[in-house]
Amino acid sequence: MAKKSARKPNAAFMKPVTPDAKLAAVVGSTPLPRTELTKKLWVYIKKNGLQDKKIRTQINADDALKAVFGGKSKVSMFEMTKLVSGHVS
Repeated sequence: MAKKSARKPNAAFMKPVTPDAKLAAVVGSTPLPRTELTKKLWVYIKKNGLQDKKIRTQINADDALKAVFGGKSKVSMFEMTKLVSGHVS
C-alpha cells in the first residue's frame, strides 16, 4: 500500500504577488502570497463589519474596497477573489 504523501501547497498560490495601489490601500503594498492576501482581506472585512448580516456570502464594500471591486457596492465572496486577482501582479 502506497504511503500517502503530505499535500504540497500549490506553488502558484505561494508565489508572492504585488498589490496595485487600489488594493494596497486595503492590504498594504508589500508582496505577499495569494493565501495571505485573502486572509488580510478578510481581516479588513471583519474589522470594518463589511460582511452582510443576512447574506453571509455578500461583502458590502466601503470606499477602499469599492475601488478594488470596480465601483460595485456589493459583491459575493466568490466574485471578490476574481476581482482582486485583477489588482495583483
